[in-house]
Amino acid sequence: MNVRKLSSLFTVFLLSLIIAISCTPNQQNSTQSNSTTSVNTAPIQVGFSAWPGWFPWQVSQEQKLFEANKVNVDLKWFDGYLDSINALRAGQLNANTQTLNDTISSVAAGSDQVIVLVNDNSTGNDKIVVREGINSIADLKGKKVAVEEGTVDHFLLLLGLKKAGLTQADIQFQPLETGAAAAAFVAGQVDAVGVFAPFTTKALSRSGSKELFSSKDFPGAIPDHLVVNRRLINERPQDVQALVNTWFATLDFIKANPDKAYEIMAKRAGVSVSEYKAYDAGTKIFSIKDNLQAFSPGKDMKSLSYAAGEISKFLVEAGLTKQAPNLNQIFDDRFVKAYAAKQKS
Repeated sequence: MNVRKLSSLFTVFLLSLIIAISCTPNQQNSTQSNSTTSVNTAPIQVGFSAWPGWFPWQVSQEQKLFEANKVNVDLKWFDGYLDSINALRAGQLNANTQTLNDTISSVAAGSDQVIVLVNDNSTGNDKIVVREGINSIADLKGKKVAVEEGTVDHFLLLLGLKKAGLTQADIQFQPLETGAAAAAFVAGQVDAVGVFAPFTTKALSRSGSKELFSSKDFPGAIPDHLVVNRRLINERPQDVQALVNTWFATLDFIKANPDKAYEIMAKRAGVSVSEYKAYDAGTKIFSIKDNLQAFSPGKDMKSLSYAAGEISKFLVEAGLTKQAPNLNQIFDDRFVKAYAAKQKS
């Protein structure tokens, strides 16, 4: 075999090798592609807990409205509201139902969370309930008051104390999970309790008990939201849009099928339908119009940006957060605006 023939054979072999390699799928690219697909189709972990403004999500699930809006959701129920907040902070959830002040506290602690939807505003369903003989906020001085530390009703308690010229140091503060706090109050172990519906029903079952003040006395102070982590917005904005669309589709379903919807929500709340209906006056469910107004700049508590600034300052003053967080990116109104635009077209 002469050198020329050997060279020719080597050339043919080399070309064949190059062709074979070029036709073989790139393992790294293939793996990355499959990984991306997996991430984008994985269920969105959405947390919710006991609150009249969030029970509609149970309707979303049972009536398959998530599927109708083409979003894969794993809806997770939390018996303890604070557990859901911690789960979102820890990355165990992609989204959660939270109040504005609790979201601000989480952001102040370093969690990158974004409010994309206003579910409702508390207009009386958060209450400070007291035993017989306590007739004013001033009467709370020196009394045992149970509330879940760091939650919205702790915030409400502090608002009421401040209005009366008192601080938490003036009472015997008893930090208990909301359900346990209501039970302790009914058992006579504490003098007052801060609770939200449906736990208000249990607290008020104590003989002689009454509402001392509620969120109705502090308009706009307790808005409730769908909160997502920023990664979900960056990686799956279409699914965030679908979540928002599902919420409004759910409100439409409730309006068209009130008996069925109330049955579902009351069952999730663990109360009768008549008891659940009693919560209506204490919670204002936000329409798309209400959402657009809330996300707009303003100079009162109806504006989320204004409310966030006021609440942030209060949280620092009350010692619930060490420093005020950067609030510039805490709201993203593109999804409610997109829904509103679609309805007009």
